[in-house]
Amino acid sequence: MVETFTSSFGPLEITPVGRPRDFRWSADFWTGAGVTLVTGHHHAECSMRATADTLKYVSIIVPRIGGVDVAFSRRTVEGRLGELVLTNNIDPERVILRGSPVALDGLLFDHAIFAHAVAAIFEIPVNGTLDLSPVLPVSTSAGRVIGTLAQTMIEGMRNDGPLLCCPVAMTNLASTFADLVIRLVPHRLSPLLDKKTFMIAPRHVRGAINFMHANIHRPITIPMVSESVGVSVRALEVGFRAFRETTPGAYLRMIRLKAARADLLDRSNRQSVRDICLKWGFFHFGRFSILYRATYGETPSDTKRRSARM
Repeated sequence: MVETFTSSFGPLEITPVGRPRDFRWSADFWTGAGVTLVTGHHHAECSMRATADTLKYVSIIVPRIGGVDVAFSRRTVEGRLGELVLTNNIDPERVILRGSPVALDGLLFDHAIFAHAVAAIFEIPVNGTLDLSPVLPVSTSAGRVIGTLAQTMIEGMRNDGPLLCCPVAMTNLASTFADLVIRLVPHRLSPLLDKKTFMIAPRHVRGAINFMHANIHRPITIPMVSESVGVSVRALEVGFRAFRETTPGAYLRMIRLKAARADLLDRSNRQSVRDICLKWGFFHFGRFSILYRATYGETPSDTKRRSARM
């Protein structure tokens, strides 16, 4: 069983807690559109830990019987019945399943799904993890909305359910789920959501953004952008830092990166990854790949291969 999980999710260590007389566990999983449903039953408490070189994913765990503890370096978070546990497989030191027996459902989202949602919402390059608040009670309004959608996906995927026959629906549900989590669950970028709601960018910043989008296919530079809105490069940079939490150059790279990703996801686009890279103004393929992976959690080649299978 451990070998099966390792082949699907990367190296994984599962050990019993204490010395149970009879340690037995079983699990089933189903995968579609970058999301995996894992249903587990454990007859004794156990500990799970991802080891080196593990694929990145974001997990939403729904305890059915017993509980789930997530142990970080300096604290342990407890998740119980009536709560959703949100984590990834990189930050925690281990996940501990509490109770005898334990039953749970878990939705594992490819990191790329959440990375794409973050890039779409904030329109800035974002590296590192979100540091999501790890426990969400389903009694809250956000918990009810996210929990209901999670349950819909769980029931639609379990036992090769109907959602697995609808890849477009699965893709849309996964994107919607990631968008809801980012907007409704507290994390390290949440303050930026408040700024986007209440701070209206000045005219020269809005004009620069419009100019960039209208001329994204051209080899424009930041001095050209500043000249188009009648301000200095310095004034433009100050405006972007104050109202977009980024620089004009980083913003331009981000919208070009989004355009490149759209081409990579287009099954009808026969251009090579390198040609797409050059098309959108990235002249150093290695740097493009590093930036792309940091933003979307996968390489450009991975995206193109995945779109070909959809």
